[in-house]
Amino acid sequence: MKLITIGSWGGYPKANEASSGYILEHEGFHLLVDCGSSVLSKLQNFIQPEELDAVILSHYHPDHIADIGVLQHARLIQGFLGKEMETLPIYAHTLDEPEFAKLTYKDITKGTPYDPNGTLTVGPFQIQFLMTNHPVPCYAMRFEAAGKSIIYTADTSFKEGFIPFSKNADLLLCECNFYSNQDGKNAGHMNSHDAGHLASEAAVKQLVLTHLPHYGNLPDLITEASQKYNGSVSLAEYGQTIEL
Repeated sequence: MKLITIGSWGGYPKANEASSGYILEHEGFHLLVDCGSSVLSKLQNFIQPEELDAVILSHYHPDHIADIGVLQHARLIQGFLGKEMETLPIYAHTLDEPEFAKLTYKDITKGTPYDPNGTLTVGPFQIQFLMTNHPVPCYAMRFEAAGKSIIYTADTSFKEGFIPFSKNADLLLCECNFYSNQDGKNAGHMNSHDAGHLASEAAVKQLVLTHLPHYGNLPDLITEASQKYNGSVSLAEYGQTIEL
């Protein structure tokens, strides 16, 4: 299983970069996890829009879905240019019906609901869900394939339920929108100590911090998370590729 970071910024993309978006690849299947601002532009350095096999969304904040519309138009245009492709499924929750309805566009994309209480099979991936603590309904995801596992926290403050959900994962892709001296609970985000504590308690094999703040000294997030977790800690960055 391969993870490619397309965008790792919280709220909005830094210049020439993107907000939340990740490609999961296994056995030739390409799953886009979230599709925030500028993701489509940066995505094309790795895979073309018409080559995606599926998309899955954690929630409907713009920094996670802003490029869905341009993804739809990219596939529409490539179809006009003669590219053959099947309707692209976009998996998402239905707790915001108006936003969910926008995921279906002509025969280009099809909004497909996931059951947060069940296990979803998408290509080679088995996906489980955990509702997060965030101002809008949002789901973390546990991806499993070929005996490997990746946790994507999406946007959330810390909750105890993340510990069993993340247990023994090969990789924890954990949001970290605040530094250790800040309390992100009311904003629905974790700080660096929260991320390190979760990684330690869940005994994950490596921690990657994402949904990063636009201020401060970002390497301090690694130092602070490492005060709680003894394993490998890194910052998600554009183009980062991790193979499990």
